[in-house]
Amino acid sequence: MPIRSVAIVAVPGVQPFELGVAWEGFGIDRRDEGVPRYDCSVVSMTRTVPTAGGFSITTPHRLEHARKADLVIVPANVDRSVCPEPLLDLLRETVERGAKVMSVCSGAFVLGAAGLLDGRDCTTHWRYACELADLYPAARVNPDVLFVCDGQVLTSAGSAAGLDLCLHIIRADHGEEIARKVARRMVMPPHRDGGQSQFVDAPIRVRPADTLAPLLDELADDLGTEHTIEALAARCAMSPRTFARRFRAETGTTPHLWLTHQRVLLARRMLEEGDDGVDAVAARCGFGSGAMLRHHFARIVGVSPAAYRRAFRNRESAA
Repeated sequence: MPIRSVAIVAVPGVQPFELGVAWEGFGIDRRDEGVPRYDCSVVSMTRTVPTAGGFSITTPHRLEHARKADLVIVPANVDRSVCPEPLLDLLRETVERGAKVMSVCSGAFVLGAAGLLDGRDCTTHWRYACELADLYPAARVNPDVLFVCDGQVLTSAGSAAGLDLCLHIIRADHGEEIARKVARRMVMPPHRDGGQSQFVDAPIRVRPADTLAPLLDELADDLGTEHTIEALAARCAMSPRTFARRFRAETGTTPHLWLTHQRVLLARRMLEEGDDGVDAVAARCGFGSGAMLRHHFARIVGVSPAAYRRAFRNRESAA
């Protein structure tokens, strides 16, 4: 059933940009371009709401106004612990009556506090994913996607991913051509699939690495060389089996996966900052061939090296 009415909830400390993302998606009247209009409003518990930007906003509608909305949106909040019980009740009631709820970025914490993420796939900004999973262990948190739609509960990652989810909803409601018109008005790509990876810098170490720290630093500076487990184990005076076990204990992954992620991270930086072709980048990063780089890059980042360079090329380097 298409969404007709949308309520965006502003809680104290709401992030202005994320609130604006939701309004950009559903609050702007684009009927002059042939885009159907949503009945969109901003609601709050009190008339005046302080924002994370140091200024306040006033809203004409209270939470009661949202009780018949087809979609209730919770933008990010500067304090992820702010989960007012009246808002939690509203969100639970919204799902119970068959309507949908949506979060932008860390707004997912409010959905979690309402119990709506339990047993569901969901996401949030990669920076908060571990915290969300720890607080709500029954939720299936995926930190590597732009947005997730699990039944009536919709969650998006970082700020811009909220726009991707808005476009996804508009596309489902009104079709590809209408979504394309809205995207053109926003000056953004008309379609980024929810499963596309968040562009996250992979950490050098997943966990504190005590014994292997010197080796990891050396490997990070020598990614262009082929490294076998046998050779790495010998450098640490360990058997390959003991080395593999110790590596997983200290990094949380295998030597092969660790090296692959570090090589992709280096490739990303080279694509952002330099002019080298894909084959040259592959050789410098230790992939051996452009085909191997493309394979691992698309698997981990979610787009091809060429697409990534177009999106994230350092403009000063390109000049």
